[in-house]
Amino acid sequence: MLNAATVPVTIEEKRIARYRRIVFLTWFITLDLIIFGVFVRLSDSGLGCPDWPGCYGKVTPIGAMPEIKAAVEVLPDGPVTIPKAWIEMIHRYVGALLGLLILSIGVMAWRWRNILGRAPTLAWVTFIAVCIQGAFGAWTVTLKLMPIIVTIHLLGGMTLLALMTWLAAREKTHLPIQPKSKKYVGWVAGAVFLLFMQIGLGGWVSTNYAALACMDFPTCHGSWVPPMDFKNGFSMVRALGEMSNGDAISQNALTAIHWVHRNFAFVILAYLGTLAWHLRKDPALRGPSHLVWALLVAQLFTGLTTIFFQWPLLIALLHSAGAAGLVIATITLMVRTAGIQPARPTRTKGMSA
Repeated sequence: MLNAATVPVTIEEKRIARYRRIVFLTWFITLDLIIFGVFVRLSDSGLGCPDWPGCYGKVTPIGAMPEIKAAVEVLPDGPVTIPKAWIEMIHRYVGALLGLLILSIGVMAWRWRNILGRAPTLAWVTFIAVCIQGAFGAWTVTLKLMPIIVTIHLLGGMTLLALMTWLAAREKTHLPIQPKSKKYVGWVAGAVFLLFMQIGLGGWVSTNYAALACMDFPTCHGSWVPPMDFKNGFSMVRALGEMSNGDAISQNALTAIHWVHRNFAFVILAYLGTLAWHLRKDPALRGPSHLVWALLVAQLFTGLTTIFFQWPLLIALLHSAGAAGLVIATITLMVRTAGIQPARPTRTKGMSA
């Protein structure tokens, strides 16, 4: 009789292993692309190639060098430069690769649905999400960084990361959760909802360049409730740097944007921190719960550092990466509290690959 070490690997196990490798690779690329997308925005490279999907109609900035150099001659420090063009196009290339990888996940999830033991619905929802994300990426360029489009593009990226984390988390083996932990699944879903609200507010701060609207802490302009213009600050359909009537956006409107994001952060800190404190008691949930706590502390630190050091690029990038980390941790908690376990195929005697 063969022992466990010499039992041959079945075709089903090989296919599951292949599927999981693709899922985890795609999840990793999704995370990297989101962070790189933040770098595109913070480095003002979003219009490095002012058309879409190419760069002045060319596949790479190499073919568009005459147009790029002409734009640089007119505006040496403008939105179009050679480095910015490459930053923007690399982001698009990786985005196209991500779309192909997610398509392959959908095909495998459908073909091997019986082996995986679940419907391919989530995989195909993820593919639809990446297609929509690509469309908003195009509109980000063609609509000249309109704040509402850029913010939706950011939320779309985080939604895509959440879906990929869901796909990956349900394929990762973990300890069975305690029965009493399942009652927290609704609370975790609430945490995901509040987190996405805060990410949307943070995106609105970034796209409107309101990060430095309040330069003191914990007060804002020396007041707990400073003069603010919520109507124009949260007017959705308007151009970058403008109010809905076409005038330049006011300081009071920028203050309102910053103040809401700053104060809602305390709601997130209290809710997620308390939830993670309760969930850490379950060994199966301890790892992601500790990660939530570590990331909340890191977010508080990078948020304050952004104000005191006037929005340095690295700190702002780390702050956005921390938000992505919280999405990963909370989605992992949601999958585990829902009791989702990875597929475990039954070995068939004599059936080897």
